[in-house]
Amino acid sequence: MAATNTKINRRQFLKASASAVISLAVVGSAAYYFKDKSNIREKGYLRPPGSRAEKDFLFACIKCGLCVQICPVHAIKLADWNDGLAYGTPFIDPNVQACDYSCDAIQCAETCPTAAIDFQIFKHAGNEAVAPLFKKYPDGQFPKDINPFEVQILAMKRADKIGEAEVPNPTQCLAYHGQGYKGKLGHGNKGILRPPGTKERIKIQETEVNREICDLCVTYCPLGDEAIVLDKLEDGKFLPKVKDGCVGCGVCQMVCPTDPVAIVVKPVDKEPQFA
Repeated sequence: MAATNTKINRRQFLKASASAVISLAVVGSAAYYFKDKSNIREKGYLRPPGSRAEKDFLFACIKCGLCVQICPVHAIKLADWNDGLAYGTPFIDPNVQACDYSCDAIQCAETCPTAAIDFQIFKHAGNEAVAPLFKKYPDGQFPKDINPFEVQILAMKRADKIGEAEVPNPTQCLAYHGQGYKGKLGHGNKGILRPPGTKERIKIQETEVNREICDLCVTYCPLGDEAIVLDKLEDGKFLPKVKDGCVGCGVCQMVCPTDPVAIVVKPVDKEPQFA
């Protein structure tokens, strides 16, 4: 009986050892595979507003998906399995749906449980913007032309730069050729947008526009002429000029009617907070 038990235990041990070796091999292969695919920025993906530097973000994000659920325009998606270590982390694809800041409260940052998307930078920016107003009007009786909430919201939109727009090939831009545009917004995408100065959202595919000179990227930018303007060139042509106020929300890319789009948003590299 003792000999039989010994054989069984030995057999179980060998099976367990083989399983362990196979598991280590799989983990090792996965680690090697992920090592070269951990930088999701190679695909040009944008992180949501308030996201930490990429290295910090990958460690802080627990892939809970709360930011995806709370985004009112469904701009945030989760990275696929072939994105390596970035799998399951949130990103924005402006070709599909840009961040138009129509939530005003930067809800993705507000709901993040680990501060991978950090709301504090928006909170501080908003508080600093309205502090002079409350100092000037301590009783809270503001003039009709001053809305402290709008001042706070605008400051929050300016607070974090997730990307920067650029026109890599001017010849693709309609304005560069002095051309207008009549038709639907965007380039066949099904995005949603809240135009600046309005409260109602519109559907890209259901919105008709008519411009003598195409300026859709300028017209629909949430930050207006502090982020982008239509610049008249010396030869009488026009071209979007991206300014320092651009935060990389991607709205300009989403509404651009050319295919491929003339204006694109590239992610910016942020300084890591942790070694």
